[in-house]
Amino acid sequence: MSLAVVVLAAGSGTRVGADRNKVLLPLRGRPVLAWSVRAAAAVPGLARLVVVVRPGERHDVAAALAPHLPSGGPEVHLVEGGATRHASEAAALRVLAEDVAAGRLDVVAVHDGARPLAAPALFTAVAEAARRHGGAVPGVPTAGLLGPDGPTAGLAVQTPQAFRAPDLLAAFEAAAAAGVEGTDTAATLERFAPHVALHAVAGSARNLKVTFPEDLALAERLLPPADGAVG
Repeated sequence: MSLAVVVLAAGSGTRVGADRNKVLLPLRGRPVLAWSVRAAAAVPGLARLVVVVRPGERHDVAAALAPHLPSGGPEVHLVEGGATRHASEAAALRVLAEDVAAGRLDVVAVHDGARPLAAPALFTAVAEAARRHGGAVPGVPTAGLLGPDGPTAGLAVQTPQAFRAPDLLAAFEAAAAAGVEGTDTAATLERFAPHVALHAVAGSARNLKVTFPEDLALAERLLPPADGAVG
C-alpha cells in the first residue's frame, strides 16, 4: 500500500498582504510551503509527492524549496495548476493517473501548502482512515457551526484530506466529463462518487491556514522550538 501526497501551492498573497505567493513567505527561516512539504515527506509509506504551483512559478518554487528539502527524501514533482483549486487538483491527478491505474498507489492525500503546521501523524491518520472507509477529512469542533448533515457536520474542515486513489481519480474524470468543479476534494467525491464513505478524523487547532497577516505571526509562535518536521 502506497501513499501519494498532493500539496497545493497555486494560491496568491492578496489577503495576507504579500507581494508574492503566500506560501513563499518566510516562516522561521523557511518558506511556508517548505514546512508543509517537509511534513508530507516524513510520512511513512509515501511513494509520490506532488506540489502544484501557479503557472510561471515553477522555477521560483523549486529554488525556494531546494535548500529545505530533507536529504534522502522522496523526489518532489512540481506541476503547474489551473485557475481554480479543482483545476489544480486535477492537474496533480493527471500526473498520478498511471500509478493509480497500475495499482502502485492506493491512497492520495491532498493538502493546502498554506497549512504549515500539519503534523506527519495527521497525514498518516487520514491515509489509514481512507483505506478503511474510502475517504477521510480532518476537522475540529466549532461551536454553533451550521452545515450539512454527515460526518463533517459541526466541524471546521481542514487538510490533508485523503481518499482511495481509484475512487478519487474516477470522480475527477466524471467531473471533467460533466464540466463541473468541486469546491474542494471532498465535495467532488460526494457528488461524483457518492458510494465512497467519508470519515471524520480529529484535526488540530494548531493546523491553521495562513490567510491573513496575523496567521503568519501565530504560526511563528506555534512552531516547536526545535528544528525539523512538525510533530
